[in-house]
Amino acid sequence: MTDTSGTNLVAEAFEAQRDRLRAVAYRMLGSHADAEDVVQEAWLRLARQDTATIHNLAGWLTTVVGRISLDVLRGRQAHPEASYDDRLPELVVTVDDGPAPEEEVALADSVGLALLVVLESLGPTERLAFVLHDLFAVPFDEIGQILGKSTNATKMLASRARRKVQATEQPTIASREQREVVQAFLAAARRGDFEGLLRVLDPEVRLTVDAPDGGGLVLGAAKVAAGAQLSAAAAARGRAVLVNGRPGIVSWREDGTLFSVMAFTVVDGRITDIAVVTDPARLASMDLPAPE
Repeated sequence: MTDTSGTNLVAEAFEAQRDRLRAVAYRMLGSHADAEDVVQEAWLRLARQDTATIHNLAGWLTTVVGRISLDVLRGRQAHPEASYDDRLPELVVTVDDGPAPEEEVALADSVGLALLVVLESLGPTERLAFVLHDLFAVPFDEIGQILGKSTNATKMLASRARRKVQATEQPTIASREQREVVQAFLAAARRGDFEGLLRVLDPEVRLTVDAPDGGGLVLGAAKVAAGAQLSAAAAARGRAVLVNGRPGIVSWREDGTLFSVMAFTVVDGRITDIAVVTDPARLASMDLPAPE
């Protein structure tokens, strides 16, 4: 006979941890869909486990979510062409009327897009060590158990990741130079100037697309430049905006319907990351400015 009361207690205990586990997985993976999948897998593993052997449920679940997330990250590293964030982080769009530092800093801090972009530069083990320790205060010895490393080795991993984050994190507010790079990109796209596009794109630029049929990822300057020319042909009008504090553009078709929202990450004068939303449902959920 199944112990229904015991099963219910386990389910309730898991639900109490769900939001935290989802947050851990999302910071690890940068994808809401992947985070949900990881949390669901953690629940399935818990359901198969003899819970009498678990002395610290929160710690056990964190370990399981960490290990599953690590496997996902390693899979992405092995097959980058098949890896993308099919639901981009929440995008907050404001009119780009020039600097308003206090407002924009608060906005950028609230959404945390910059950190997610920076975390992409870390290797899987570095990312896990940094996220679990620095963002969720998991002790190094517990992280070491997930990674199969000593406590000291885990501390070194987190320290190395922290230095990378501090070295690569860019200002969250679009500078004049960043705006100019984006404007050069848009102008080249409208002209069909392939060479001009390559001049402002990082060779390893990453383009993430949130489209009606799902998500997609394009890697490399040549492929991104080719796609930019096609997109420019479909967009009749555009308006400069800030997307989570970074330079962006809202585009409309000839008939006035929304076409896309684009957000750009610019590092050392080159575009390293472009996030594009063309999904009508996602666009409809945003508070967007009208065409100029």
